[in-house]
Amino acid sequence: MANPLTTLASPFKLGSMQLKNRMAVMAMGVNLAEEDGSCGDRIIAFHERQAQGGAGLVILGSTGVSWPAGANQPWQTSVASDEMIPGLKRMAEACHAHGAKVAAQLHHGGLVSTEDRVAGRPVMAPSIPEEKAPGFINAFLPDELRMMYRPSPETILHPMTHEDIALLVEHFAAAGRRVRDAGLDGIEIHGGHGYILSSFLSPFFNNRDDEYGGSLENRARLLLEVFAAVRAAVGADFPVWVKIDSGEFGQAEGITLEDARTTARMLEQAGADGITVSAYHDTSNGSNHSESNIPHTPERLVGNAIAIRQAVGIPVLTSGRIEPEAADKHIAAGHFDLFGMGRKMLADPDLPNKVCNGQLDQIRPCVYCYCCVSQIYILKPVKCAVNPETAHERQHTVLATDKPRYFAVVGGGPAGMEVARRLDAAGHRVTLLEAADRLGGTLQFASIAYEPNERLLAWLRRQMASSAVEVRLSTLATPALLKSLGVDEVIVATGAKRLMPELPGSDQDFVFSGDEMRALVLGENAPSLRRKTNAFTRGMTRVGALTGVNRHPWMLRQASRAWLPLGERIVVIGGELVGLELAEYLAHRGRKVTVVDESPRSGAGLYLVRRMRLLDELHELSVTLQNKATEISIGEHAVSYRNQRGQVRTLAADHVIVAKGATGDTALADQLRSEGLSVHTIGDCNGVGYIEGAMESAADLVAEIGRAA
Repeated sequence: MANPLTTLASPFKLGSMQLKNRMAVMAMGVNLAEEDGSCGDRIIAFHERQAQGGAGLVILGSTGVSWPAGANQPWQTSVASDEMIPGLKRMAEACHAHGAKVAAQLHHGGLVSTEDRVAGRPVMAPSIPEEKAPGFINAFLPDELRMMYRPSPETILHPMTHEDIALLVEHFAAAGRRVRDAGLDGIEIHGGHGYILSSFLSPFFNNRDDEYGGSLENRARLLLEVFAAVRAAVGADFPVWVKIDSGEFGQAEGITLEDARTTARMLEQAGADGITVSAYHDTSNGSNHSESNIPHTPERLVGNAIAIRQAVGIPVLTSGRIEPEAADKHIAAGHFDLFGMGRKMLADPDLPNKVCNGQLDQIRPCVYCYCCVSQIYILKPVKCAVNPETAHERQHTVLATDKPRYFAVVGGGPAGMEVARRLDAAGHRVTLLEAADRLGGTLQFASIAYEPNERLLAWLRRQMASSAVEVRLSTLATPALLKSLGVDEVIVATGAKRLMPELPGSDQDFVFSGDEMRALVLGENAPSLRRKTNAFTRGMTRVGALTGVNRHPWMLRQASRAWLPLGERIVVIGGELVGLELAEYLAHRGRKVTVVDESPRSGAGLYLVRRMRLLDELHELSVTLQNKATEISIGEHAVSYRNQRGQVRTLAADHVIVAKGATGDTALADQLRSEGLSVHTIGDCNGVGYIEGAMESAADLVAEIGRAA
């Protein structure tokens, strides 16, 4: 066991609130409340699980003070009436039972109040904003657009009058009283992310010419009035702090860091107990949606948090892709005081306990795929690709069995390892059979193209090593072997089959299928590569296998920057997740890449927010995306297709990679059933579902087995 991170594990006082450690669950809009905005069983189970996992503070996200007015999600939590108090009281009791403090984030969406737009209610704003074309809209797939854009009347933008402002302040104050009366421990006032208080603070959105516009002091007036009213409603000893934007990234006339430092000082003088440092962005740019409050760039907000911490004498809470080890050092150095986590706590709600117990290598990693927040964009409840228990705590939590059985799991990819791990945790006996000489399946190749996946691969392998699962590598699962083991049931998790699609010219030596690319990179046996590669390439592949280099995705990523057995001009046929991530990988290694696909839009299989960013990055890397291509064929070092205008176009290609054609494959399962074995199938052998499908199908099956026992 490693030493615990003692600074993160140490107690801390935020105002009058004593926290058992410095780790907080950041406020996240999760779309888990009841239709009337109350806290029901599902959202209570969601937050109770985080408290059970050891968080010192749980902050409930986006709690609407004027609900349903001002709501930005269809199942958003409300604190707009006394009828909400019983549900909030149940929430407080559930979190307190595990030693966590719980706070509500008071929220009004303002310009981002999508529920007001749909209902035809006036959308509150400081002033009529400058219109910007939503450049990111091309990242949406057709079905996502249908989910996001619900039928609605024409939007009524309503610059707030003094009467509107006075009523809003009253709503915040009344909401604060309800939070206190429900037995919660604190309040975070949401002054960021483009919502109503943030838009008043922003010189880009606020063009008023009265006492609420112009200078920063005037733009901050509404926030300070709200704070003063909430403070008066809850009393001097009840913890109240404020989330602010430390910048509006990409917005030339938006909030600056110096604005934020001054606002933080004004809030400190007004009596705030702390500052949560976040950020907002120019929403018309797709990559910005993963650059501010949910950043893809590690520690994106740390510098701003340090600058604000230097400007005030009250505690600072921040977040944004900070690793626990780094957070421990930052807090010890006085850079900020509390470590906030959103995505990490969705991936592993036990993270705080594991930090305090020195079990850092047991933390299930977030892979920054943006599954969680993309759900909110398309108006669905939150979920997590690597943790199927998130928002399904009562359906997927592993329970110990009193009727243990013996299972054989066939296939050591993510689905196979996850189902084996869960069955072992439930108390069953498990033998995992893998035909290759290592665990990982297609996750190994996915870890080369997209680095964060490697952390999940390593975690799953560690879980196998620390479990009681018997792992047999280089072992074919034959009916005879399975019968000789005497297993009760067999779970087939052998993944998809990736046959070369029927493309004219696809049998040529410079054309690789997805499986051939995987075999080439990982040093696996593929007879067709003998005619498609030269002796030097095959020799280098063998060296990689003998030295173990191709067992480590990080080594392969580095080695491939120096040597990659592919020509300069590469055409990737297939514009879904695999094709786009492969295109990015190749472009970073100096290749000129064109992606050709029949679909109208690229990126199926990628979650929306990750897709927004990747499409922008591919554009910056000069990768060409050719959609709506038909009659695709491969000639002599060239790919031809008919474009949407009916023209036949031809692309020169040193190599062609066909990144499509994967389908489910239940042949082995069918064979085993015909031999009289009891068989289940999970993962990609049922149809391509990527990491989320693998993990979720494993959890579903173990839950089903538990119910049937």
